[in-house]
Amino acid sequence: MRPLPLSLFLMISCYTICQGQNKTAILKKATSEGETTIISRGPSSIARTIKQDRKGNIWIASWEGVFRYDGKSFVNITKDVSSARFFSVLEDRKGNFWFASVGSGVYYYDGNTFENFTSKDGLSSDRVTNIYEDKNGIIWFGTEGGASRYDGKSFQNYRMNGTLSEDFKNDDNDVNSIIEDKSGKFWFGTRGNACVYDGKKFVVVTHNGKPFTNVRTIIEDRKGNIWLGGKDGLWRYDGTTFSNFTTNFVGYIYEDKKENVWISSVSANHQGWALSRYDKESLYRSIFINGWVIKPAAKEIKSNERMIFGILEANDESIWFGTLNGVSHYNGKTFTNFNSEGTTK
Repeated sequence: MRPLPLSLFLMISCYTICQGQNKTAILKKATSEGETTIISRGPSSIARTIKQDRKGNIWIASWEGVFRYDGKSFVNITKDVSSARFFSVLEDRKGNFWFASVGSGVYYYDGNTFENFTSKDGLSSDRVTNIYEDKNGIIWFGTEGGASRYDGKSFQNYRMNGTLSEDFKNDDNDVNSIIEDKSGKFWFGTRGNACVYDGKKFVVVTHNGKPFTNVRTIIEDRKGNIWLGGKDGLWRYDGTTFSNFTTNFVGYIYEDKKENVWISSVSANHQGWALSRYDKESLYRSIFINGWVIKPAAKEIKSNERMIFGILEANDESIWFGTLNGVSHYNGKTFTNFNSEGTTK
């Protein structure tokens, strides 16, 4: 990946904290009785993150708990473990699961038992919204108190601007998204300024001298481009140049197997939120009309939602997405919502 442009400037300070890990208690052993508490619906409230594991199961982090769907029925995995609101789920390279909660820290699940990691163990904050595994198998957590790096033994915490208020009003340390790019640099989307960390210092990401603020999602696509979505809309960075696709607020970005880019954003008519898709062919094609460059247009697949969260393309190429009313599924023709007894379309 090409070096970042000179418009990126160094933040005034970077602060890291290394803390030892206290012994973490095993909270709950998953019993066969609990595992067979099968229901015919998914969550009926906010569903934030959706992932598919190596066995094909769909995992949903929601305000009602973490649900697992095997294609036939749902199981609320955390029902007897925690009443916390869950925001993210990750299956690590070893096949174990991590669940991020807001208020109760992080839960580790090996298929049999749960362990809870909190600020008492060294986590930056107990309000955790994002989980990421880097190329070396290190687990990162985005929290309201900065980013936490866990190597399996202890936490190392990073605060983007060197300070942290007690009331969590320090936006630069409220981390929404973490990725490691192909060059090994880490990108952090925060409620303050997005920044890049090269292992030594944090640099604020800017375009024409203006930082990207309140970035909700950062991804790297198959071509190595970095995408940022948030308050400033949807942007792509190719290592040299930033390109803007929409100025509407963007909550989530996802690249499917065909290299199409899906987003959840404020609708084009500003009437609610939409699930939209930029087809691969349009992303790299410039259209000139009367000397003006016309931006590629996204196709709105689902409109007039109150809000849309995480997006997933399942193994069968269907699209799943989270809403304020649970999780929905799109098979290319019809939408199915799993928030009531049975399924509704």
